[in-house]
Amino acid sequence: MELAFSSSSSPLQIPSISIRQQPLLSYNNNKKNADFKAAVSHNNFLSCAHPTGFLSTTNFSKAVQKYKRISISIRACSEVGTAGSSNPLLNKVSQFKDAFWRFLRPHTIRGTALGSASLVTRALIENPNLIRWSLLLKALSGLLALICGNGYIVGINQIYDIGIDKVNKPYLPIAAGDLSVKSAWYLVLFFAVAGVLIVGTNFGPFITALYCLGLFLGTIYSVPPFRMKRYPVVAFLIIATVRGFLLNYGVYYATRAALGLAFEWSSPVAFITTFVTLFALVIAITKDLPDVEGDRKFQISTFATKLGVRNIAFLGSGLLLINYIGAVLAAIYVPQAFRGSLMIPTHVALALSLIFQTWLLERANYTKEAISAFYRFIWNLFYSEYILFPFI
Repeated sequence: MELAFSSSSSPLQIPSISIRQQPLLSYNNNKKNADFKAAVSHNNFLSCAHPTGFLSTTNFSKAVQKYKRISISIRACSEVGTAGSSNPLLNKVSQFKDAFWRFLRPHTIRGTALGSASLVTRALIENPNLIRWSLLLKALSGLLALICGNGYIVGINQIYDIGIDKVNKPYLPIAAGDLSVKSAWYLVLFFAVAGVLIVGTNFGPFITALYCLGLFLGTIYSVPPFRMKRYPVVAFLIIATVRGFLLNYGVYYATRAALGLAFEWSSPVAFITTFVTLFALVIAITKDLPDVEGDRKFQISTFATKLGVRNIAFLGSGLLLINYIGAVLAAIYVPQAFRGSLMIPTHVALALSLIFQTWLLERANYTKEAISAFYRFIWNLFYSEYILFPFI
């Protein structure tokens, strides 16, 4: 900062006072910039100036004192900025952690974790006499394997969708340049190998085969020359199979096997598997709603690009309403298997919230922000069902 003034006799006349920021203050942290501006504003020594442009000797002394305080504040801000960037290794680790988390697509991780926890809880509720603490480690290893499988599938998709993601999802780490393609390949190969080893070691050949089937379907969904995501019907069937049937059936089967029981469908598990498989179809259809611009640019054929955003939003909402009507009917006609006092009002409330959200989307005229909010709401409904499941 530079202060320029001239003085002659008392009273002192200061014809010009100029403040110029130097490059050392131009660091990128917004908060520090805000702190600096607040300090300058608070200590602005120009407030000592007389409207006529003349200062008394006393006021001139005050101005100089305020200038010194400003200098101290500036040095403090500058030192904070320097301290924050003094360790490049820590900065790189922090940046990688952020890119890694975005690479995993957190909303899919939440769905996988909630689904597996919900099904394990249900199996334990059905057989409380078989609960042992030794099962906890096995359950955690199964959850880790599922997260690895999830990471592989969403990761391989990002590697082959860089161009599309730069249009549709520029915040994803590869598209944003925060994660190199080479690093992404290392991560997905690690996920695949680690997941298979964990499942093979802990859950036997049948569950391992189901797990590998899920990885295979996730691969052909994204990787040329298959790239099944180009074909709308095949694409949403793959998503429904992996996230709907394989996850629910596989986790429930593995849990019963760990309890020493043969696999047997129960009414609640048959319900949640059917419910979530249809829900996964809706997710597969509506996931393309925010991506219409990029899909059209890269000639990716989806239901959203073919039928239009409005039609797909109404189709997805209609299918989910069928799900909720089915849940209410199941509680009414199979009262011995379900708690109607909980199942009926909660699903009616979720259905009404879906209708309201669809109305909001229509009212917003299907802007990109409204479409993204609607898609996030669909995922929240998905999470809600798994949270309710152990108690219905």
